[in-house]
Amino acid sequence: MDEESRSLTERLRQESGGSAAFARLLAAEDHDTLAEVLTAPGQPLWARELAAFRLGRAGDRRAFEALVLLLNHRDPPRCASAAHALARLGDPRTARAAAALATNELRVAYALHPVRLLVALRAPESVPALITTLGRRLRPHDPYRRVALACVQGLGELGDPRARKVLGEALAHPALAEAAVHALAKLPQQQPT
Repeated sequence: MDEESRSLTERLRQESGGSAAFARLLAAEDHDTLAEVLTAPGQPLWARELAAFRLGRAGDRRAFEALVLLLNHRDPPRCASAAHALARLGDPRTARAAAALATNELRVAYALHPVRLLVALRAPESVPALITTLGRRLRPHDPYRRVALACVQGLGELGDPRARKVLGEALAHPALAEAAVHALAKLPQQQPT
């Protein structure tokens, strides 16, 4: 069991009160049993999260909608677990959904994990979404510096020259300047014109 699975299991064991239902769901091998938890009425959030995480890690696309909802949750550990499972799910809709969440100004407080997921996916949607999100974070007194920093670092990791302009603008922000210098250094050199 990897660290993400261990962390999720312990957190959800506590949420469930270590119930017999938790133990059954944790031990379930049948994907249909797990998928039923996602659609059955009255299931607690911990049960839906555990089922979605396990299905996502197994590549079962029935987990997609539940994982996207969890990716946009107000609780950071739920977002992190959902991002982890979505990165392994292999669903072609994942990057589009993560880009929509990362660029949604009404939910920017929860954009950190969608941004990180976009970097991990390295999808065509990744760079444009990170550029858009970072550009909006460069306003004076923006409270979402962690999101901005994740964008700067992610754009450096992705190494796409389209990010040069917004990374250059990030240099003017003390909280982002050092990361922007490192990110710009990772971009391919500009060809002289």
